[in-house]
Formats: sequence, C-alpha cells, structure tokens
Amino acid sequence: MKRDFHAPGRSAVYGTRGMAATSMPIATFTALEVLQRGGNALDAAIAAVAVLGVVEPQSTGIGGDCFCLYAPAGTGKVIALNGSGRAPAASTPEALRARQVDALSPNSPHAVTIPTAVSAWELLNKTYGRKELDELLRPAIRCAEEGWPVHARVAADWAAAADKLRANEAASRRFLVDGAAPRIGHRFVQPELGRTLRTIAAKGARGFYEGEVAADMVAALQALGGLHTEEDFARSLRGAEFVEPIRTAWRGMEVYQCPPNGSGLHVLQLLGILEGFETPEAGPVSAERYHRHIEAARLVYRDRDAFLADPAQVDVPVEALTDPAYLARLRGLISDERAMKVMPPAGTSDLAKHKDTVYLCVVDEEGNACSFINSLFESFGSGILAEKSGVMLHNRGYGFRLQEGHPNCIAPNKRPMHTIIPGMVMKDGPRGLEAIMPYGVMGGHFQPMGQTLFLTNHFEFGLDVQEAIDCPRLFPSPAKGVVEVERNIPSTVLDRLSRLGHEVSLIDKPHGGGQAIFIDRKAGLLVGGSDPRKDGCALGF
Repeated sequence: MKRDFHAPGRSAVYGTRGMAATSMPIATFTALEVLQRGGNALDAAIAAVAVLGVVEPQSTGIGGDCFCLYAPAGTGKVIALNGSGRAPAASTPEALRARQVDALSPNSPHAVTIPTAVSAWELLNKTYGRKELDELLRPAIRCAEEGWPVHARVAADWAAAADKLRANEAASRRFLVDGAAPRIGHRFVQPELGRTLRTIAAKGARGFYEGEVAADMVAALQALGGLHTEEDFARSLRGAEFVEPIRTAWRGMEVYQCPPNGSGLHVLQLLGILEGFETPEAGPVSAERYHRHIEAARLVYRDRDAFLADPAQVDVPVEALTDPAYLARLRGLISDERAMKVMPPAGTSDLAKHKDTVYLCVVDEEGNACSFINSLFESFGSGILAEKSGVMLHNRGYGFRLQEGHPNCIAPNKRPMHTIIPGMVMKDGPRGLEAIMPYGVMGGHFQPMGQTLFLTNHFEFGLDVQEAIDCPRLFPSPAKGVVEVERNIPSTVLDRLSRLGHEVSLIDKPHGGGQAIFIDRKAGLLVGGSDPRKDGCALGF
C-alpha cells in the first residue's frame, strides 16, 4: 500500500546497524544507547524494559513477570525463557476458602504470584549479555530518582486505574497526586523504586528476592491476608528458566513462541486455521477477513480456557491442539455465511457432541534479535504497592481458578495461565535458518488475536510493518461474548459482521499496542514499526 501523506499516521522506520521499537521514546533511546556502547540486542532489551518499568508503571515493572525469545545470529536457533512466577507454597483452594475466599479477585493479594522478571533479567544477562546488569539499570535508576514526564497514553491509563490505586493506602499515597492521577507532563519521581533498583544493580537478583526488599513485599501482602513468605521469594531467585520453544511452519517461514504456561500455542493454532483459506480479495479491512479471524479465535480461545496451564503440574496437549489435521477440522466449522451459534467442546471439532503489558524488540548490528515482553497484567497489576521498596505488585495469579480438577486450579508453586507472549519469525537464508522478525502485540487476553492480525496484515496482505500495526483491530471477548471493535473500522464492515450474526461493541480503549522489526538481510536493512495506540516509537541507526 502507498501511504497517504495527507492523512494522519507515521512511516515505517529504516536503519542499517541497529534498531529498537518500544512503547516509550525514552526506552527506545536507551536501547540504542546500549547498542552504540557495545551491548548486544539482549543487553539493550533489558535496559529498555527496566526503563519502561519506571516510566510506564501501569503496564510493567520489577513486580511483574516476563517472557523472552532470543535469536543469536548465526546459530539458527531461538532461545526461549519463561520468567513467570509461581503461587506461594501455601496456596491451595482449601487454604483460600479457609480465609473466606470463594473466588479470586484481581485486587487481592491472592492474585499475586511471586514476581519473576528480575530473576529472568539476571539469567538472560549472565547467559547471553555482554554488559553488566548494574550498567544496564543505570538509565532506569536515573528516571526513577530524577523523575520522568507522564506521557499521554500513560496518563489516560493512570486516570482509568485511579480507583484501584485509591483502594490501597500505599498506592494512593505514592501514585496519586492530590488524590488524582498525575496529568500529562507531570514529572513523576519514584525514589523508593530507585533505591531498590540500586540494590539490584549492586547485589543482582538476590537484592530483590532476599533481604529488605523481599521483606517489604511480603509484609505488604501479608498485611492484606496474603499467604506469601520470605521463603517463597528466596526460592524464586532461580525461578526463571530456559524452555524449549514451540513453532509452526507458516507461509514458507517458521513462527516461534514460548510454550505453555504462556498462550503462544494459540498463535500457532490461529495461523494454522487461517492458512487454509484463500486471501480475501477485499483486503485486510473487510468483513470476510474479520469474520474468519473472529470465528477462528472463538474456537482457539475455547481451547485456551480448557487446557492452558502450567505443564509442570498438568498435561497441556500442545501437539494435539496444533496438529494440522485438528486445525483443518476446526477450519471446516467456519462458514463465510454465518457466525457459529454453538461450538463443540474444547479439544474437539464435532458439533454433534455439543448439547481479557509492555512489549519491545531489538536487533543489533550482528543480527542478534530479541523479542521481549514484561508485564504487571492488568493496569497497575493488583494495585498493591510495597511502599518502602516502591514495588507495584502484579496480579498474574488472577489467571488461576478455584475449581478443583481444572487444569488451571491454583496449587502450591504452580504457574498460572499467562497471556504475555513474545513472537519471532525465522526463515531459511543463505546461511541457514535466520531471524527475520521479532514482533509482539500487547493487550492481555487479546495477544494471540493481535499477533495473528499483525502477521497476516504483513505477510499475507502485504502491508508494511507500520501499516500492519496501524490496521484496525477487533476481538471476540471470551468473557463478554461480544466482538469488541475499534472505532476506525468502517460502518459497512460492522454492519456486515452484525448480519453474519456477530454482536459488535465499540470499545473506549484500543486493543493493545505492538512493535516489530523486519530484518531484510539481502538489502542490509532493518525496518521497524511501533504502535500509535501507545506513546512509543521505533528508531534505527
């Protein structure tokens, strides 16, 4: 497509030696600084995400989790890391019911698993980094101690979460200004977080999981009835671990994802279902395209809610759910003439049986590619602030259930179902399998839908990286039973979707945010895009 320069928008960004794309300009700048000082893509990603945890505090921070895909140049391999946290050792349905907890609440201490992002940063840095962690944390420390201006999207999210912050005394004191969310341009200072980051810089992850910082987080959680102990935090010092990535062949490429407990397998399912359709002639913003994507997503999210859990404690049938024959049967359920009124049970395709984060990517001059996602889950996570250490705690444990026998039932030291998923596209080149695109789309439960919308926008419909990110989005919300649509989808398309049987509903906040970097090795170019739904940018040099 040719860009209309009379219309609002932005162009894709080009570079030759290095590139970063993040959801905040200062984080993108930080990543490029690290590259120019001799760090590799992974070093740059860690420095950038640490900054994001300060300047985009509603989305991410050291009180959250992360996942990473890293493709070291010349190896033909993708390294996957699971940096998601586990439930406290005392967490059982019985223990929660004894405390009169019959359902998990997103603002409850019981929704806080042990944050594992810091463990992940240290493991990645020690294994593949070139720079010391203390050097990589300096920009984040500076932003925390000196303060950083609140940007537009951050301010909007902050205002929307003000009631959550008011519900926690510490969060209300430190994250509201005169009882309200800070306005655009307010220079927000976090001295307590700065001290904690200095402790991590000096002592490594041990400075977070042991000693005063851990004690402060445990005290904040226990004061609200949490089952967390300092032993839980100490045990999580080595909580992050390398795992074997999962992948699928798609359009002459290989798409890589982290395995469960993350929801990357559902990206592979969606791609497998959609690949069997002819490309709609009406293009990416057409009722036909959106309808097929909605129907495929309904089937895939049905499987997610039934099967996605911690594979260390339950069986997650990844091979069966990504089997091409199974996906072909699911594709056969999708009609261009109408929406499905009923769906077969999860894991089946037989209708007769039927009676709801920050992402960044970096590529360096050597071609190392990093796809990195770090999250508090919902805005400001649980809203619980460990005030002395300045750590806002996530609420990833809200993904658990109390339903005994369900694969995702809460249990001691168990990881919950996770929504955050980095992506990586690989392709055979003159020197074997090479990374051609680290990419990701934020937005909680939306992420598998968002990733596949982006991938098909670019690789199937031919939109450039930025156009593919900009393209209007929708999502069949499993929780609400409606298709949540962005405002810029044409009314004619929405009318056709309604006549096909979809209940559409306009949303106030757009779906997620994304970044991607396309590596054109033949031309020696890097092509980046960053989502206008956020405050960030892509930059190259």
